[in-house]
Amino acid sequence: MELPSLTPGQYSLVYNFMSIAIAAFLATFVYFIFGREQVGRKYRKALLTSGIVVGIAAYHYFRILHSFAEAYVFDVQLGEYIASGKPFNDAYRYADWLITVPLLLVELIQVMALDRQKSRRLISILTIAAVFMLITGYFGEVRREDAELFSLRGLWGFLSTIGFVVILVTLFKEIKDAMNRESGRVGILLRNIGLLTFFAWGFYPIVYMAPFFGWDGGQTEAVIQVGYSMADIIAKAGYGLMIFAIAREKTLEEQAE
Repeated sequence: MELPSLTPGQYSLVYNFMSIAIAAFLATFVYFIFGREQVGRKYRKALLTSGIVVGIAAYHYFRILHSFAEAYVFDVQLGEYIASGKPFNDAYRYADWLITVPLLLVELIQVMALDRQKSRRLISILTIAAVFMLITGYFGEVRREDAELFSLRGLWGFLSTIGFVVILVTLFKEIKDAMNRESGRVGILLRNIGLLTFFAWGFYPIVYMAPFFGWDGGQTEAVIQVGYSMADIIAKAGYGLMIFAIAREKTLEEQAE
């Protein structure tokens, strides 16, 4: 993938957002690991999974940031960051999603404490849909040069959206059923995590469509990298904090009973 030139502002924005993402993932990793004792035993797997997700994300963002920094060099005469000749391995991001997205889905199933048979069925459906969504999305992602909606990037994006819709429909059905079983604050938290899932995950397709908005190469690259970093912070660290809140509230209710 040919790298566009970036202004100092665009380069700094991308670099700083990746750094913020690393800090957010490391902070929540520590919080989840040490917070496991504050929830009931049957919810601790969900907190452990949350810790694994942000730990994996922190590692991959270290690699993404390092690769990004090496891929650019500042040209004093042009006053811009230009390609250094070393490739920017953006595939780290999709490698991260292939691992963490199924785990994010597992987190929610674990904290809802469903029976084993139903959990296995849901995990199978959601994992297959997630892998399909990510693989088809990656084939489109590498085609940054496609600036039209009706292009190969648009086609792969449409196919990826099918997996995305399957995940959302399946999750919302289970969340709605769980809300009917729960009362009080737990029901509200389940509703909130459903909304967070919809808005956070819905942000990814918008970022994916950045090349269709008619910006130049540098603007498009900056929007994609910053947008994905913001979405990952919300969908991994923020999502994990919601999982913790649900697990904690369910633990308190069970202790009160």
